[in-house]
Amino acid sequence: MPKKKTGQRKKAEKQRLRQKEIRTAKEHVQLAQHPCNASMECEKCHRKQKSRAFCYFCQSVQRLPICAQCGKMKCMLKTGDCVVRHAGVFTTGMGMVGAICDFCEAWVCHGRKCLQSHACTCPLQEAGCIECERGVWEHGGRIFKCSFCDGYLCEDDQFEHQASCQVLESENYKCQSCNKLGQYSCLRCKTCYCEDHVKRKGFKYDKNKAIPCPKCNYDTSQTKDLSMSTRSHKFGRQGQATYNDYEAGGDDDEAGYSYGGYGASANYEDNYSDDEEDEDSDEDDETGSEEESDDSQESEDKKK
Repeated sequence: MPKKKTGQRKKAEKQRLRQKEIRTAKEHVQLAQHPCNASMECEKCHRKQKSRAFCYFCQSVQRLPICAQCGKMKCMLKTGDCVVRHAGVFTTGMGMVGAICDFCEAWVCHGRKCLQSHACTCPLQEAGCIECERGVWEHGGRIFKCSFCDGYLCEDDQFEHQASCQVLESENYKCQSCNKLGQYSCLRCKTCYCEDHVKRKGFKYDKNKAIPCPKCNYDTSQTKDLSMSTRSHKFGRQGQATYNDYEAGGDDDEAGYSYGGYGASANYEDNYSDDEEDEDSDEDDETGSEEESDDSQESEDKKK
């Protein structure tokens, strides 16, 4: 019979499992929980924005900067890995600052570990919004990720993008390679695949994990579990274009007509311009007739 585990051994095994979970959890931290993407309120203009070295609106420096790697505002280490030695003194403000990140525009403390690791592991290295194509330095908001396509989004476009992200680029739910119903959908490529074409030959798949997309290697989801919709087209010439669209320089066939909107305004402007031309011509005729009458009177006086 195996020996009965003691309380000390049970405690050591639980601690070992807990430490393993902590190490694996560091690799899967959500983007909103990173210190470099934390929310900050400026002390001068009182505007909320992403944590950064200088205020995006008034360019002022904060009194208590936050480290983008460890998230601390006060260095209390007497004997640590600090590049700037401060034995027996707690440092805050600019005395704690060591560098500015080139990607997230936030302060990094003077700890050697933070200075060496943050630039390589910054989660906002390629954080360009997929809607407006703006980077971190071009807008003052925080960065989010779409819960469907896993793309970066700015604070202005996150809700509108996620509301319209579950739309396929095809007009039906059929597989891209055959006419079968697509059971698996890729939310990044916006395509559906059947059970035969979603798997590739010579590729080993895990049993309890999602099947990756054969095109972009993103995890696919079952179409029946999603609120997927297809691309729709609105045919017809009425109500497809506005007056502003026509002014942009589009052709008649591309822009279309709107008899209630643009057509009425166009007819009104045409009639108005015609009326102005008629009035100008009437004025010219009146002035011409007056000049002719004056000339005739002068000629009669000379004859007399």
